[in-house]
Amino acid sequence: MSEKTPPRFISQGETRDEYNDWTLNEWLCRPDIADAKQLLMVRATMQPRCCHPFHIHPHREEIIHVVSGRAEQWVGEEYRILGPGEVAIIPPGVPHGTYNPFDEVLVFHAILTPATLPESEASQPDPHDVSETEPWRSIRGGLAPCVIAGKSEGV
Repeated sequence: MSEKTPPRFISQGETRDEYNDWTLNEWLCRPDIADAKQLLMVRATMQPRCCHPFHIHPHREEIIHVVSGRAEQWVGEEYRILGPGEVAIIPPGVPHGTYNPFDEVLVFHAILTPATLPESEASQPDPHDVSETEPWRSIRGGLAPCVIAGKSEGV
């Protein structure tokens, strides 16, 4: 008996939803959902004044694409306010953070590659939080505070 091949088309009801400390994630593409071996794609919904603080993906490249709302998007020590249709490109291992200090919901796509990592790399945390180390801990000084969903302290 052969295993069923994952689909090449994903309809709205076929996504996999999960909540984490930052966003509601609607997984649109990952190896257990679609016929794609190297791609991960998630549609993330972030509430107003929330954030996904500074972190790294040690072995994955990432694209952040804003669908609606605005993002204070950091890549390394640089940031821009991104609006609908704009993207940020994040090399592997580069600290980055997505902040929504605004009064509107932020929806963005995150596309990462590769989807699966060799065993030696897969054992490392991904994402790996670096928000409590300098310069990331204080780099947003003076900007509107944001919170991690479910926590009360601003970052």
